[in-house]
Amino acid sequence: MTNAAPAPQTDPPKTPVTLGRCLVGAAIAGGLAIAAYFLTASIAQTFAAKPPTGGSALALNIAIAVRTLVVGVTALATGVFGFVSLGLVALGIQTALFGNKEPKPDSN
Repeated sequence: MTNAAPAPQTDPPKTPVTLGRCLVGAAIAGGLAIAAYFLTASIAQTFAAKPPTGGSALALNIAIAVRTLVVGVTALATGVFGFVSLGLVALGIQTALFGNKEPKPDSN
């Protein structure tokens, strides 16, 4: 067995957190949240206007489950993008008020 020392890992350069970057990210996430909301509403209205048809109870249950999953996934995307947008706005406010403070490395 050889005891080769692992190669040191270098961290990629970190981009600074600025108010502008936070607000641009929040605007993008907010736009995606709004788009996902309209998509969710459109899908839900389409599904409500066309009830599932099927010959058997099994086919009807599968159709209902798929519809529920589709609406649920789009609603989840809406919520995730909305919370990301709010979090980026909050981070931007924090950065504007307190600045960008890097944590001090341990000096053990």
